Amino acid sequence: MKKVALVTGGSRGIGLGIATQLAANGFDLAINGMRPAEDVEDTMKKLKSYGNDVIYCRGSIALSADRENMISEVNHYYKKLDVLVNNAGMAPKQRNDILNATEESYDEVMNTNLKGSYFLMQKAANWMIEQKEKDNTFNGCIINISSMSATVASVNRGEYCLSKAGLSMATQLFAVRLGAFNIPVFEVRPGIIRTDMTAGVKEKYDKMINEGLCVQQRWGEPEDVGKVVAVLAKGDFMYSTGQVIMVDGGLTIARL
Repeated sequence: MKKVALVTGGSRGIGLGIATQLAANGFDLAINGMRPAEDVEDTMKKLKSYGNDVIYCRGSIALSADRENMISEVNHYYKKLDVLVNNAGMAPKQRNDILNATEESYDEVMNTNLKGSYFLMQKAANWMIEQKEKDNTFNGCIINISSMSATVASVNRGEYCLSKAGLSMATQLFAVRLGAFNIPVFEVRPGIIRTDMTAGVKEKYDKMINEGLCVQQRWGEPEDVGKVVAVLAKGDFMYSTGQVIMVDGGLTIARL
């Protein structure tokens, strides 16, 4: 029986890169996104072309009712959940210096990137515990997609950095709590990845990458993140719970 993975924000960008690699590795998928179902039909068809089952769960992870509906839809359709990939996130709508940042932007970013992911993890974790108690051979896991911004300070998007640092701690908290059930929790920390979120700063990062910002002098691609997630989801690192896997081309290596 195929494993089932729920990928939040899975219809575009890094999330789609993750979903594609999971599909290629034989996972059935539940894809969450904000867009109407008709707008992602082509994407769903491409994911189904790997010979797996795919459903679309529309909703915002920032909203409690939407998180509840998401889990209910997966349960109704698949009757199980093996992997949660907490990928959905947002950048601030305006990059404001922390001396001028607004509470509205802070709340919006934190509600999606941290609060939403945290409580979706809670729901998935409780369901996975139930599955483990019914079947000791159940091998589930949770994978959080954070960012190099969890540790690399950007003073013009402080709320984003805080949300990712919080998600990093949430990974450790749930790794500790779920250890007794042998359900590992991982953090994947991307660097500069070519997506629609980074399209607005392409020229800036092109220049910085060419000048040696990363050890590997290229942009990261969504598939770079997806390949790491697929390995974790398959269960090849079951004894590495709570660990951070960097996907940043060596950007965060301290160099002289």
